Amino acid sequence: MTEWLRSPAVMNANTDAATGTDTAIGGAGSPLPLPLAVGLVVNPRSGTDVRRAVAAAGAVTIEDKANVVRRVVLGAREAGVDRFVVHTDTHRIVQRATETMRGLDLHWLDYEMTFTEEDTVAAVAAMRDLGCGVVVVLGGDGTNRAAARAWPDLVVVPLSTGTNNAFPVLAEATIAGAAAGHVATGRVPVDEVTRRAMVVRVRPDGASTPDDLALVDAVAVDDPYLGSFELFEPANLRTAVLSRADPASVGFAGVGGLVEPVGLDEDAGLLLRFGPAEDCDRVVRGPTAPGHYADLGIAEARRLAPGEEVEVNGPLLLAFDGERKRRLVAGERVYLSVVRDGPRVVDVADVMARVAADGAYVFPGRV
Repeated sequence: MTEWLRSPAVMNANTDAATGTDTAIGGAGSPLPLPLAVGLVVNPRSGTDVRRAVAAAGAVTIEDKANVVRRVVLGAREAGVDRFVVHTDTHRIVQRATETMRGLDLHWLDYEMTFTEEDTVAAVAAMRDLGCGVVVVLGGDGTNRAAARAWPDLVVVPLSTGTNNAFPVLAEATIAGAAAGHVATGRVPVDEVTRRAMVVRVRPDGASTPDDLALVDAVAVDDPYLGSFELFEPANLRTAVLSRADPASVGFAGVGGLVEPVGLDEDAGLLLRFGPAEDCDRVVRGPTAPGHYADLGIAEARRLAPGEEVEVNGPLLLAFDGERKRRLVAGERVYLSVVRDGPRVVDVADVMARVAADGAYVFPGRV
């Protein structure tokens, strides 16, 4: 393991997996791999931002998240996993979910929190270094993007507790936990039950490799407020590059899907260029947020081949997966492209079908 891949949380790990008790990782010693471990990432802020006030997005409470965590853990334990790598959060979500459970082997990551997405990056990097076979992420597209930044080869079960939820899978938490457990124990071959995600890569002008990504959509917007969670004004939209376009989704993936659907299994992306509705030949009325529709003028819409680059010039902001993340100043240029090199998403239904066929949950009755 090269030094630059080490996460701060496990640079000096010290834990005793044999104790069967809660253990903090971050003391003296060397990193200790944790076989048959499932990582748990819970974003306490997901599903709570201002879009609940300006649109009809529902709030996801701390109790809701704790209940999801509890079901994930119970499902994974039925699949043979008792070891979990977890991180602290401001609302003690994992503690609430597991405080009445016995026999759990919880390994707590110990690192300085920033209360930003970098906490997710640090946690997932530590889970990678500790050898977690799979990570269950509770959050939206933004939380999963942070996880993917930390671990390009991440094997993930993404569960929706956010606002933009095009990337998370639709699965009941108990079954999602069971699927994660079967992947972690090796009962199912990970290469056969996961699918590499198509993502949007961001390459700065003059650089040979990308330096950022979006899981679902990268959008260029003429907006002065970096970091704002306000809804996008249609008049400010310039360009969107999508890794998927699903008419059954909300957000830019849903808008794109109403114009030109692009499926998860297709090796393609979608380019949308926006303009004033009154000047465009096509206008799409799309769900830009939960419970919120807007009219968007479409100046251009076409499919993108893998690796085909789209030039974006400043001054403007780049929003990744619904969050305004990067400012381009005048004269600054980046290139956006879609490639299938994102995290490996677990197919929960496929996992459960395979273990059912093997009789994993069936045993002899009376004889």
